[in-house]
Amino acid sequence: MHDIRSVRADPAAFDAAMARRGLPPVAEEILTQDAARRGALQVLQDKQARRNALAKEIGQSKRSGANSVALEAEGVALRDEMAALEAAAAAAEAAQTAILKALPNILDADVPDGADESANVVLRQHGEPPRPNFAPKQHFELGEALGLMDFAGAAKLAGARFTVLRGALARLERALGQWMLTLHTEQHGYAETAVPYLVNAATMYGTGQLPKFEEDLFRTTDGRYLIPTAEVPLTNLVRDDIIAEAALPLRFAALSPCFRSEAGSAGRDTRGMLRQHQFQKVEMVSVTRPQDSAAEHERMTGCAERVLTELGLTWRRIVLCAGDTGFGAAKTYDLEVWLPGQGAWREISSCSNCRDFQGRRMNARMKPGEGKGNVFVHTLNGSGVAVGRALIAVLETHQQADGSVLVPEVLRPWMGGLERIAAA
Repeated sequence: MHDIRSVRADPAAFDAAMARRGLPPVAEEILTQDAARRGALQVLQDKQARRNALAKEIGQSKRSGANSVALEAEGVALRDEMAALEAAAAAAEAAQTAILKALPNILDADVPDGADESANVVLRQHGEPPRPNFAPKQHFELGEALGLMDFAGAAKLAGARFTVLRGALARLERALGQWMLTLHTEQHGYAETAVPYLVNAATMYGTGQLPKFEEDLFRTTDGRYLIPTAEVPLTNLVRDDIIAEAALPLRFAALSPCFRSEAGSAGRDTRGMLRQHQFQKVEMVSVTRPQDSAAEHERMTGCAERVLTELGLTWRRIVLCAGDTGFGAAKTYDLEVWLPGQGAWREISSCSNCRDFQGRRMNARMKPGEGKGNVFVHTLNGSGVAVGRALIAVLETHQQADGSVLVPEVLRPWMGGLERIAAA
């Protein structure tokens, strides 16, 4: 959500910010509705003043025994005029709000320009892509050969884009999620949080999923939504709150299932586990003072990078360009891992600074320690990391020539000491 005052102050700058997102000018339309609303309210105020004065005149007229019919007729007319003005102001406000709700966040100045992912910029890389002396397999080839990854069984149960894991791979998925959550809560300062997997429309609106992206969501018959990420409930924990400055930052982490319809992804990543309707993810959310969010963004991304490093993966950090940055983000870093089986880099984590965009939508504010007035908090979210994609990366990176997979050392305590996953 955007501050209407910023649009009034510099409509050209607002349009330029939206143009970076590939959107046409919209400030004039917003300000037209704003002027209509303000104009109606000003006339309404004048009418209310006249109505108050008229009430006194009618009272005086009746006390003096004079004829008040004309005054009372004016009062009836005023009531109808005021009702029409209230309706006009409400309609203009609704039209203005509808426009503002559908507009994405304003990008940080240092976000590179560009229309799509081809303009994203690699900032740094950890390690070099491994070059095994055998032909590496993709994760689904490895999983099926081990007899521990079942796509046919999942399709029988639920349809396409689901997976059944068995035995050591099911335990590896559990180990990854538990280890990552423990790392973030015990060493990175995030508070472990268990959240609902079903939320209401107000919660989805607060983080920007509604109204624009409803087709990407699974909705229940009672009007609730399955969460696409734990970012949604975690961030909304501060909705409508006023938080003391001294209490910030707040940091939450959750391991949860995520549910996505994958609308518009037909034909993409149809093999394997890369794009699923249901998957596990460890999510990190931070709520900060406005002046701290840029530093918190770097910190959060570093927490996700540590996960990848400790799993022995080759990764790189990318800053997304204007055309590839998500709706609610002002700036996003993606972390990509090298998948030897695919011979390609694939995204495994996305860490975004939303600045006050979600704070405004949620009406989440901070009470400064000094000075008057409350300010909107800044919010950040990042995957730390997607469990299914971490499983894919571990399988492809640590596969052996005989089809077995070495378990990363940090996961072995969570795997009962198991060092290698091999076919029975």
